[in-house]
Amino acid sequence: MPFSPKSIDSKALHSGESRRYAPPARPVAAAPVVSGIIPSIGYVYDDTVHLDSALGGDPDLYVYGRYGNPTVAAFEDAVVELECHDMPDRAAGHFALATGSGMAAIHLAMSACGLRSGATVAAAQDCYGATYSLVDSLWPQYGVKGLFVDATDLDAVERLLAREAPVLLIVETISNPLLKVVDVPRLAQLCRAHNTLLLVDNTFATPMLFRPLAHGVDVVIHSATKYIGGHGDVLGGVVVARNELRPAFWDFLKKTGANLGPHEAWLLHRGMKTMPLRVERQCRNAAVVAQHLSDHPALARVRYPGLPDHPQHEIARDLFGGLGYGAVVALELKNAAQPDVFRFLEALQMVQPATTVGDIYSLVLYPSHASHRALSPAQRAAVGISDGLVRLAVGAEDPHDIIADITTALDH
Repeated sequence: MPFSPKSIDSKALHSGESRRYAPPARPVAAAPVVSGIIPSIGYVYDDTVHLDSALGGDPDLYVYGRYGNPTVAAFEDAVVELECHDMPDRAAGHFALATGSGMAAIHLAMSACGLRSGATVAAAQDCYGATYSLVDSLWPQYGVKGLFVDATDLDAVERLLAREAPVLLIVETISNPLLKVVDVPRLAQLCRAHNTLLLVDNTFATPMLFRPLAHGVDVVIHSATKYIGGHGDVLGGVVVARNELRPAFWDFLKKTGANLGPHEAWLLHRGMKTMPLRVERQCRNAAVVAQHLSDHPALARVRYPGLPDHPQHEIARDLFGGLGYGAVVALELKNAAQPDVFRFLEALQMVQPATTVGDIYSLVLYPSHASHRALSPAQRAAVGISDGLVRLAVGAEDPHDIIADITTALDH
């Protein structure tokens, strides 16, 4: 009987690989420990019937790089294994498609879920800046009405769903950069009652902390660039959903060409193998850093779901089951304007000012001039992003070194 790993930690290392418990279709004398990269764009079939099936979208057959690739498929299979870890009997009923970036994955999900002229799309008001811009400005150019709602206010969400009947609602498990935590199971119930698809960007939580599909979510999205890759050296995105949605997703991806390349897929797949170790360490570090900085006199506020004073601390505790509270901390510099924040960033020595998150390194980002630069000052204020807000993505260094560097920069 074929062996299948039961632990999510083991799945992170072995999913998508060819092993004795998942032998190749054609037996070989030996199988490589590390899978190789298959860069071929085209594929040849002796049987034209199989070629016809490949052109028709058979996910197990390959015909052209834009239609699918074995190296990319191995990465996609591994993502399904992790996101469906809580429902192993249903993993076969889900698919993943990888894209060239996280934003490509979000655009793919929105488009394939039915956004058309005359439709309405809703998003959490404190979502990532590029997602906000999609809903606020890009989709309206094509006749789609874009709306925002405080996704932590379930009554407000229900009123919007009843009044506007959006095709979909997109939220983030842990929002970027304010770190609000949404009650995903309740949102899924509300969306289902109003025939609205629920899309969840699970980038900050990762499947190591929370897996939305088991709670009734329709589509899960990741910027795989972040914690899945984990090393800041590869760009990619991925969506996971039920098989009945695959034809629409695959058709849109095939036509628009936002596919992930095999070399990038191989790097992301390699990064995934250490994700359990990295996320566990980074969450533990973030908790130590947040607690230590919470009383610093230069900070007006420290936002972190693991702190008892966080507005959604109990929701986060229930969703994540004690596995951690994420690896991102938001620091509100007291009475700070842009020049003050710039001086803080320039005073850092080990922690690096860089416009990403999820690396093994500790990184800081200034949302007002980076991730949420496209928002007007009024829009940022309405969301709750002040001129003194800094996003700290905690890395895998010794937490005391992280604290020392930040404290020194704050004192400076």
